[in-house]
Amino acid sequence: MGLRNEQLRWQLAKGLVRALHLETLASRYSRTTVMAAFNLINGGLSIALVSFVALETQEAFIFPSLGATAFILFYVPLAQPASPRNTLCGHLLGALIGLFSLYIFGLQGHASAFATGVDLPRVGAAALSLGLTSCLMVLLRIAHPPAGATTLIVSLGLMPDPAQLPILMAGVTLLLAHAFVMNRLAGIPYPLWQTRADTPTTGMLRQ
Repeated sequence: MGLRNEQLRWQLAKGLVRALHLETLASRYSRTTVMAAFNLINGGLSIALVSFVALETQEAFIFPSLGATAFILFYVPLAQPASPRNTLCGHLLGALIGLFSLYIFGLQGHASAFATGVDLPRVGAAALSLGLTSCLMVLLRIAHPPAGATTLIVSLGLMPDPAQLPILMAGVTLLLAHAFVMNRLAGIPYPLWQTRADTPTTGMLRQ
């Protein structure tokens, strides 16, 4: 009896997963409606998850550029910038360049620009961090637009402590884990690391 109940639960779970596939939903509703609902649910859930971890640990797991990352992961999950490789490497690069810019302009240990206002060293740090991050993302082929926000968050003094870097990256990793599970459940072949060059990034759903 117990085995049969277990089999029934498994069949129900598989049926639910099939019903949640975006292709199945798109056959009943418009593509725009399906994608809007998918982003509403998963964008909210992903940020709630990371925010809850931040609440429980009182650490900076949540930061503004994760919002842009969440949108990309659920709206264009098969695009190169949404791949785990680009997402992780982009945010890491942005944070490191932001820290580098703080040291170049002697701003380590200073209060953030939002507390003290913007001065010339802060202008230099912000400009250098974004310019260098953009340049290196192109050269290294790890483009992830939200990383541009991450480097400004650091260079403007909101996350100036190098000890915060592992926490920042843990937040990115948590968001990626949620995106992997939810995209796969929705029938989207979200990559483990890097999107293949021949993977179509549009037309995931029938028009």
